[in-house]
Order: sequence, then C-alpha cells, then structure tokens
Amino acid sequence: MHTTPPSPAGPAGAGAEAASDRWATFHADRTLVVAARTVTSTVRVLECLPALVRDDGRISVVFAHDPTSAFGEGVLDLLHDAGCRVIPWDRISEASPDLILSASENIEVPAGDCPVLVLPHGVGFQKLVPDSRAARVRLSGLVPDALLEAGRAWLAVSHPGQEEQLLAAHPKTAGHTLLVGDPCFDELLAALAHRPAHRRALGVPDDRRLVVVSSTWARSSLIGQDPKLPARLLAALPYDEYRVALILHPNVWSRHGAWQLRTSQLASALAAGLILVPPVHDWRSALVAADLVIGDHGSVTLYGAALGAPVLLGAFGEESVPGTAAASLAGLAPRLEPGAQGTELAARVAAAVDGYEPGRYAPVAREAFAEPGRAHARLRGALYRLLRLAEPDSAPPYAPALPLPEPPRATPCTAWWVTTGAGSGATGPGTGPIAVRRFPAAAGEPAAGDGSGDGSGDGFTHLACEDTEPDRRLTESASVVLGRAAGDPAGWVADTLAAWPGAVLAAVTVEACGGTGTGGGAAGSGVVLVGLRDGRTLAVEGSGDPGLAAAAVYACLRSGRPLADAEVTLRLGTAPAQGFVRLRLRLQGAQPLP
Repeated sequence: MHTTPPSPAGPAGAGAEAASDRWATFHADRTLVVAARTVTSTVRVLECLPALVRDDGRISVVFAHDPTSAFGEGVLDLLHDAGCRVIPWDRISEASPDLILSASENIEVPAGDCPVLVLPHGVGFQKLVPDSRAARVRLSGLVPDALLEAGRAWLAVSHPGQEEQLLAAHPKTAGHTLLVGDPCFDELLAALAHRPAHRRALGVPDDRRLVVVSSTWARSSLIGQDPKLPARLLAALPYDEYRVALILHPNVWSRHGAWQLRTSQLASALAAGLILVPPVHDWRSALVAADLVIGDHGSVTLYGAALGAPVLLGAFGEESVPGTAAASLAGLAPRLEPGAQGTELAARVAAAVDGYEPGRYAPVAREAFAEPGRAHARLRGALYRLLRLAEPDSAPPYAPALPLPEPPRATPCTAWWVTTGAGSGATGPGTGPIAVRRFPAAAGEPAAGDGSGDGSGDGFTHLACEDTEPDRRLTESASVVLGRAAGDPAGWVADTLAAWPGAVLAAVTVEACGGTGTGGGAAGSGVVLVGLRDGRTLAVEGSGDPGLAAAAVYACLRSGRPLADAEVTLRLGTAPAQGFVRLRLRLQGAQPLP
C-alpha cells in the first residue's frame, strides 16, 4: 500500500538557513532542488512544478544539472530557456536541500537525510531499459536499492496497480510509494476541449485528418524498426485529406542530434510536409490534435489511446513489461503490417479511423490512471508534506492549459503528383465530378493504383510544382508549374512556360478570397489564370488554389472535356469532412506564346 509522507512539523529546514544569505532579495523557508539529468525528465518537472508552488515564496527552487546521462544533450539549453537558476550537480550539498525532486530515477543522490521524490517521466513502470551502472537491464522508474534502503525515496505512481507491481518486483519499495495520479494525463484531458485551437496552431486544416507517428527510443522502437514509415505515409495519403506528424522520444534527439535527423533520416519526409514535432512540450498538442496514432510501446502511444484516439501499433518491443497497461494496449490495438505502402497503407489508415469504436481503450486508461483530474492537487499535498510545510490556503491546483505550438511546424510542400479521374455522370462518360488526389512528390511517386479512386479507369497522373520548388529536377519534369499572386499574371504565365519547356500549362493566382494559398486546399474562392502552351488562357473561378484549377484544366485536356465556359466539379478525397469544389472555366483567348 502507499504511505503518507511526514506531516508538516518542526522548524524551518537547514536549506532555508543556507539560502538566506546577504545576497538574497527574498527569504525562503525551504529549498527544493530539482534534479535535471535528461531532457525527458527535466521537461516533466518543468511542466507540472509551476502549478504546485504557484505564489508561494516560502520555497526556493534550484535546478541541479547532472551531466552523467548518455541522453543529457540539451538539458542546459532547456533550463536556460526556461529561466531556471542552475547549479552543478556536485554542488547540490551546498544548497542544503530540504527535498530533492526528480523525474529521473537514475541519479546519484549525495549523502544526507533529505527525502527524494521521484516522478515518473512516462506512464508507470512499463519498460525495461539498459542500466547505466552495469551490463544489464532494469525496470524504468525504479530508484537504486541504496536509496530505498536508506528510506529516503518516495515513488509517485498513477495507479494502485503500479504499487502492487513494484511491491512484487522489488519488496524494498514497500511503504515508499505515493498514489498521486498522472499530471501529464490530466493536462492532456483538459486540453481536449481546445482541440481545434491546437490543430490550427500545428497548421492542420479543419478538413484534414492528422496522423501522428509516435516512437520511443532504441532499436526496437517504431522509428528504429521502420525509419521510412513517415515518408511512406506521406506518399500514400492524399494531401487534401491528411497531414502527418512525427513525435520522437527526446532520447532520439539527444543521441543523434537534430541535424542528423533532419538531414540523414527524415529529409524527404520533411520536404513532403512532415510536421516534425520539437522534443519539448509540443508533443502534447500533436497528441490532442491526432485523428490516428501510429505508435509502439512508448508512453506517448498509451497516452493517445487513453485520450480516445484510434491506434495502430507499428512496433512493440520485447522490453515491455507484462501485466502493465502498455501490455494491455498491445492486446487490444490492431497492428500495422511491416513495410505497408501505397494503397495498402492508405486503406489501413482509413480503416483504422473509420472503423474505430469509441471507448475501445477505456480499460487501458482505467488500468493506467486512477481518478483523473486530481493529480496536481495530490502531488502538491505530497510535496508540501515532504517539505514539512503547510499547504497554501489557495484553492487546490488544477491542470494548467497547454501552450499552443508556435507555427510553422512543417516545411511547405511545393511539388505534388496529381491524379485525376473524370468519372461518369448521369449524361455519360466524362461528365461527372473530376476526382483529384494530390501526393507530395518529395516522398516518391504514387504506387500503382493510387489513381482517382472512382473506379472509372480514366485516371491520369501529372507532376505539378510551384515555381519556388527547391529541387530543380522536379520542376524540369513537371507538366504543370504553379505560382502565387503576380503583379502581371499574363506575363508570369508567358515567362514561366518559356522558362520550363516541359510544362504543358502554368497557373497563377489572380485573386484569392479566404483561401489557403497554393496547395493549401479548397477553402475560399478566387480566380486563377491558367495558360496553355498552345496560347490559350483561361480564368478559373471558384478557388484561389492554382493547384486545383490546374488539375481541372489538365483533366479536361486529357479526357477531351470542353474548356470554354465550362462548369467543372472536383471531388477531393473520400473522408467525411471532404467535399466538392465547383469551378467555372472561362476561355480568355488564344495568343501565340513567344
């Protein structure tokens, strides 16, 4: 069973005495030292601590940097950016702490008798990890035996089942667990009410589905097993229906570096519009915004399932501990076949979203989190009891609002493979809506069968590039070149077709009203000027997106549909939020090109 730590009693601690020197402006009664060893553990404390010590000047908070972790890269930058007071780990005794707070269990605590409160930096004790002290594995979240034997360690848990798990595996934890819940999960739950704002901040239009790929670290992780999955998803999922984001464990960033990730591992996916979520804080927004989580045995996947998101498991490492909530998720969640791509991958993603039954993972959430919504209040109570301070008279703390990400979070996509299919209408072949699918070209060519999807068999595929596309090889091969608003649209069309002799047509926005710009989608209205190589020009009304206007004209050219004063309907995607875009093509005239 969990135990209640000591109640407030006795005089001010020695730490307060040491901290109250002639250089101080404020007097504090207690000193709380936060152990900062890895980005993951430091972020966890930074996210929950402000709500616990808010407006209480009795507590002086000092961050002690422990540089001994193999995943310590970025910790000092994180602390300095947050404005923390930082001391070296070997000077922690000089601070005379009354309590040491850490979300990293793998710390060497200096001699003394002050208690050590250890928060989980994930969901419970669900994974075996390499032991930095010996050539073996250990249970993630469990402190060294010496600290347990000294009676100084207090382990915060989110569910009574974790207390039972620890007691069975390590009897020395008896009497030194504190049931507080999970502050991070409470913050995620509260943020669901603001889901649209988080989606907008991430750059996800309302009519797109957001697929979040989540990976823990090490070889058995999803990204370790299948590093090309983000690029394959972007190549398989229509651009007008989906966005793809990637959440990587901070240990991946720390071990390999941002440059390596962006240049060697994810360059093509990033050029195709991948939202690479920064390793600090913003992963929570991505999870709240997700329509589907493709993950592994990491905590982020479990958080997503507990929030009610559909889940596909792309990997599940053997280091997962049986009998935990993560193991239960492995038994409930469907698997993504290794190496899936193209139409098979797109169909699997669509089926996971469309076939999801709400509440599927409710048993997993109940197994992982006890009494959601109370974690901050319980954690503050435990913190103050260990500090031997009375809690403030203010109301119990609540889950703070998640900050919105600062856009942009993705490199703009500037080249697409566009498939069009002029399906059959009531009056015969080639009279129905034109089905349009766009796929980011940087991720690779669409697989066979990724055509219009309307079963008509009359689909065509072309390459469309913005004039700002950085890969000149793509623009040289493009049938369509796109531009944003120009001062002289007709001149821009003529110059562009002259500059790119392989292009069949060029399209530029003349007037956009409420649209999202080139490649951004069908929202809004406007006028686009489309010029053909034979000298004809058309004003396309109904969307300010030159990519859609060009797709309509190209489909009409290839299928023999009339261009002059024609009404054309585009069908974008099959998702429920997708709809139809109606365009009017007006022939402006024909003039020989220079």
